[in-house]
Amino acid sequence: MAMSRKTLITIKSYQNQAQFLLKNYLFADSCIPYTSILGGILLCKVIYDLTQLVSTFYVKSYNGLTKIQRIEWNNRGMSTIHAIFITAMSVYFVFWSDLFSDQQLTGAVTFRRSPLSIFSLGVSVGYFLADLGMIFWLYPSLGGMEYVIHHSLSGVAVAYSMFSGEGQLYTFMILISEITTPEINMRWFLDTAGMKRSILYLINGVLILFAWLAARIVLFGYMFYHVYLHYDQVIQLHPFGYFLVFVVPSGLAIMNLIWFGKILRGLKKTLAKKQGVQRAISPGHDA
Repeated sequence: MAMSRKTLITIKSYQNQAQFLLKNYLFADSCIPYTSILGGILLCKVIYDLTQLVSTFYVKSYNGLTKIQRIEWNNRGMSTIHAIFITAMSVYFVFWSDLFSDQQLTGAVTFRRSPLSIFSLGVSVGYFLADLGMIFWLYPSLGGMEYVIHHSLSGVAVAYSMFSGEGQLYTFMILISEITTPEINMRWFLDTAGMKRSILYLINGVLILFAWLAARIVLFGYMFYHVYLHYDQVIQLHPFGYFLVFVVPSGLAIMNLIWFGKILRGLKKTLAKKQGVQRAISPGHDA
């Protein structure tokens, strides 16, 4: 049955009101930071619930986990989606967008921003707040003080860059390192599901190695080189922004190198075990 003219007019009126609300309030320049943070928190809740729902019906081992394991499983699903989102946005802004291009002559690269860059960082701040809330709520089951410190520093750095508009390019460069989060979470998923000896676990370990090398070592070197080339613009930052550009990435770079060494040793140990098992089951081994 066709809609009446009055009904169509009413629907159109609601659409116009919704567009007005979005344009003038939720996505107005002054409201984007707060809207994006709230959206990030709400998105985390939705993803947490969806992870729980999907895992209940499609992952056999999920229902056999303890309560805290199921909570961490859902939490890691949440962090995985956030990592995919912020990595994609960061790669776009660093390598494809013209916003931070040297070809742009619209002011120092250290002060450039856009509504989309602010929104992307705000979603990430919302994630850090949501995850911190869960960590405190279940402390220390989801992580100890190192997680609290990491999330706090990350959240403050991203929030400062979002609200001040300073150093967003370097913030996105650092956030590309989130590309390693899905692989790390997958390692936990496979281990918890009893698949630590599977070939998938080994492949995932190799992916962690190469992703870590590219995003947390090589890219950090590129960031420091970029800072060197644009030091005349970097020095214009507020002292706190200057601190975030130099001190925080330097500390992270040192930790990344230490962790990379541990990843190498872990992968080497896993490969040695695989080779040992293969030799033990191969024909003629005892001949």
